[in-house]
Amino acid sequence: MSITDKGLSILVFAAYHQLASGEAVRDVVLSDGSGHRADPDGVSELVNAEMIEVDEGRGRLTDRGLAALDRLIDAIRAA
Repeated sequence: MSITDKGLSILVFAAYHQLASGEAVRDVVLSDGSGHRADPDGVSELVNAEMIEVDEGRGRLTDRGLAALDRLIDAIRAA
């Protein structure tokens, strides 16, 4: 399955936080209440791909989403 840039932007956000903190990331903020929010089309795409579950402005990566995040981080490290 190919993920659009809108969907990838959410995974990149999670990758940034994981790389910056050194801790595993499973939850991401999709809307912070201050105007910053994940692209709704990207969120829908990841939900439809069963990569994320949404609850109250937050997203929880599923096992499939975590696997995609791991591949993304591996690709960043290999760059």
